Amino acid sequence: MTKQESVTVKNLEAAFAGESMAHMKYLHFARICREQGDEATAKVFEETAAQEIQHALGHAELLFPREKLGVKEVLRYAIEGETYEYTEMYPKFRHAAVEEGNSAAAAEFDEQIGESKDHAGLFKRTLEIAAKRFAALAKVEEKHAKRYETTLSAVAAK
Repeated sequence: MTKQESVTVKNLEAAFAGESMAHMKYLHFARICREQGDEATAKVFEETAAQEIQHALGHAELLFPREKLGVKEVLRYAIEGETYEYTEMYPKFRHAAVEEGNSAAAAEFDEQIGESKDHAGLFKRTLEIAAKRFAALAKVEEKHAKRYETTLSAVAAK
């Protein structure tokens, strides 16, 4: 069974999305409560939001285990996600909003298309910079390795 076919992976993705949404929704609710003068309820929502993000991070660790991912992989995941958002997801959402006459949602989706495109570009530039940095480090490490090899050969020859 591949990762895409795994019911457990699909459940983890749904749980990750749900916990992430709960986190943001509760922060939004806290703002509403605070604006209406109910500081105690706002704090309850904020405390619960902090727990929800911990749940989401636990699911993320199972979906994207840190011991199996490096900088290049996480940047590629980010580029893929942001590209999907601005090329497919938000344009479809925008189209539906226009069809329904919801201009506020259409405007929100337009804004998100632009921001997702910017984010993808940022991640692409970061990946390019990281690749150059890794290449430079590899050259330095190769130089050090050769020096150690020469020294080791000299010591072994004695």
